[in-house]
Amino acid sequence: MNDEKKQLLRQLLFVFFKIGLFTFGGGYAMIPLIEREVVETKGWIDEERMMDILAISESTPGPIAINMATFVGYHTAGIWGSALATAGVVLPSVIIILILSGIYTAFRSNIWVGYAFTGIKSAVCVLLINNIIKLSKQFKGKFNASLVAVGAFLLLAFLNVKGIFVIMGAIAAGIVTELLGINFINGGRADDTV
Repeated sequence: MNDEKKQLLRQLLFVFFKIGLFTFGGGYAMIPLIEREVVETKGWIDEERMMDILAISESTPGPIAINMATFVGYHTAGIWGSALATAGVVLPSVIIILILSGIYTAFRSNIWVGYAFTGIKSAVCVLLINNIIKLSKQFKGKFNASLVAVGAFLLLAFLNVKGIFVIMGAIAAGIVTELLGINFINGGRADDTV
């Protein structure tokens, strides 16, 4: 293994460790941070590939942030990249949980701890809204994708359909519209823009 590859592997471990360490709110809150680091800052992958990785990570069993780290690491540096990126994003949580589990019970009724968690929840909501706005920009001119997104939201939010069924339906809709060349807005190919 050459020095350049070793340096890349160290960077993958460090970048995903940093993301795992400074992100509260779970995998969805990590998505904008992962995108900024690997697309904008490091330039390891382009935005289109990032959207593909996001879709695959969402459809694959397991936490989305871990799946994304695994796929980004593999795309960037193969098997070792995959292993180190995954380890990097998981290690901070493991370390923090081990430390906090011993002291949480002693401080959980503290009013300041409650205030801190309220602030964290607010910040996580903002991160999630920001992520929705960024992802929605990818649908510009893609009426079929927008239709599937709105339909998925309605099914999840108002009809309480299980997420796995929504994902399977979205996969089926994407395959059918591509194979049949259906574009619901103008009767053209499914990849035509509005």
